[in-house]
Amino acid sequence: MTASPPLLPARSGTVVFDGFRSTPVLDHCEGLDLDPVDGSLWCGGEAGQVYRIDLATQSIELIDQNPGGFTLGLRFTPDRTVVWLDAVRRQVRRLAVGGTRQVEILVDGEVGDRSLVYPNALDVAPGNVIYFSDSDGDASTGGGGVYRISADDSVELWSAGPFHFANGVAVSPDGAWLCVAESASRTVCRIAILEDGSAGEVERVWALGNRVPDGLVFGPDGRLYVACYYPSVILRLEEDRSVTTIYEDVIGHTLSNPTNMIFDGDRALVANLGRWHITSIDMSAILG
Repeated sequence: MTASPPLLPARSGTVVFDGFRSTPVLDHCEGLDLDPVDGSLWCGGEAGQVYRIDLATQSIELIDQNPGGFTLGLRFTPDRTVVWLDAVRRQVRRLAVGGTRQVEILVDGEVGDRSLVYPNALDVAPGNVIYFSDSDGDASTGGGGVYRISADDSVELWSAGPFHFANGVAVSPDGAWLCVAESASRTVCRIAILEDGSAGEVERVWALGNRVPDGLVFGPDGRLYVACYYPSVILRLEEDRSVTTIYEDVIGHTLSNPTNMIFDGDRALVANLGRWHITSIDMSAILG
């Protein structure tokens, strides 16, 4: 991949919430999403935390902490249930927001006869179907898989890949594809979601050169965006298999080892595993 100059200037990115001196401290979050009812920002921490942030009041609240854990991917379902993955405890956990704050464990260590390795990222498809990645493998040897949680809470291995450290996942707006970031091989693949819900073949579409993909998200323009853990850059993956650089922080300060990102209107909100803040990037100039 030949790196293109970023379409957006450095000033497009700002710190929208600084958790370095907040109480509690925002502990290197990786996953994030917006509450579909009140618009608050929820994210995780590297010691098993789940936080709720009110961006308007700049306040932060600790909602849950899983002792010995590490919270990675986090997403809301349309019915206001927040679902997250704990990589160390190898769990899928959820909480119905507005209820009793009783956390449920959907998956605990294994699915059938398969032990989870590193549950990492998730996305929610229509019908409250959840896909999540289990990361394993390196640049030369594949491993891991993608799992599917149905609306009735049944869990199955959806695709065994093999993947080269499956990371971020994103369901296409038409529900026809699941895209998967493979961090170790620095590629992004896609898998057809067949009529019966089963997985098609893995098709490796985008090669990112020396850029390490982490989080994936489809924007309001229907196009696929990637937050790269290294270097600190946001890319857009084009239909012709080319790659466009959208935003880059060459010193890794405002954008620092970005992991997952979401869209809030014309802005992208990005988690930074390398620091203690949330980044906002004004994307209006490219969303058109």
